[in-house]
Amino acid sequence: MTSPRLPAEWEPQDAIFLAWPHKSTGWKGRLDELEQLYEALVSVICDFADLVIAIPESEIEGVRKRLSAMDIPLEYVYFYPAISNDTWARDFGPITVQTEEGMKLLDFSFNGWGQKHVFDLDNRLTQSLFEQNAFPSAHYEAVDFVLEGGSIESDGNGTLLTTQSCLLNKNRNPNFSKEQIEQQLKNSLGVKKINWLQSGYLAGDDTDGHVDVLARLCPNNTIVYTACDDEQDEHYASLKQMENELKAMTNADNEAYRLLPLPWPGAKFGDSDQRLPASYANFLIVNEAVLVPIYDALSDEDALDVISQAFPGYEIFGIPCLSLIERGGSLHCITMQLPEGVLLQA
Repeated sequence: MTSPRLPAEWEPQDAIFLAWPHKSTGWKGRLDELEQLYEALVSVICDFADLVIAIPESEIEGVRKRLSAMDIPLEYVYFYPAISNDTWARDFGPITVQTEEGMKLLDFSFNGWGQKHVFDLDNRLTQSLFEQNAFPSAHYEAVDFVLEGGSIESDGNGTLLTTQSCLLNKNRNPNFSKEQIEQQLKNSLGVKKINWLQSGYLAGDDTDGHVDVLARLCPNNTIVYTACDDEQDEHYASLKQMENELKAMTNADNEAYRLLPLPWPGAKFGDSDQRLPASYANFLIVNEAVLVPIYDALSDEDALDVISQAFPGYEIFGIPCLSLIERGGSLHCITMQLPEGVLLQA
């Protein structure tokens, strides 16, 4: 191996990283509800992987007791005292690449999705955890380039899928051209081909169009993607154009993709009557399982069926995520996988 390699999410994992919600993360009146979601999430994940949890020190004992009362095996759950601005671990957590020297945590800069939100604690969190030996078998490298985990998808074999609306936005790396951004991604992540989506968006998503709510790379050269069948919906034209772009794409070996459309969950609205970015594409892969966000919609079961087609042999779990999308994100957004070799030598 002469260059880094960004593993696919479906490759073996040691753990899932979470930033535990607390009173300073902006959830306020929904904090109890969100903590219950996290506790349920831990109970499912620990059957398939360990957990690394960043959490304020004052909260650790209480969370331990609640998880213990749920008969969750705490020997698989590692708590590290750390304070975050928010809970979106996908975007400020480490992006892990495989190198000749072992696994390396790339700590890209995080600027609150183009300085839309406070980000100082989140941007320091990976380094803080590394200094606490939360990733005992991995190396660490800080990268002076703004990149969020939710903005990229890897097949582990040289192909990256991303969106122009996010990575080329001048609120991220304003002094970089598209060519310079591509070179940075190829150098840091070892990818050979970058597929850029020009279309596709979700109302209520303030990430400038993260790919993980739109289209996801899956095993066997498959892409599952958000599709809209309601011609009266504001998303219809853009998502139809995104579908056409996906049909024209090939991987690094010039192979066309098998495409599986996800059902449209319909319009979901928050307490302020703002439309929320409900997406079944925001699922989490955890070794032999896939955790899929569901939204109390008639299309939930159909979404689980599509995901099962993309991941034959995997256990598929529906996780209620209406509370998460109240603040613009879903299941994949609050998690970050740590590939095999980060906690333990592969």
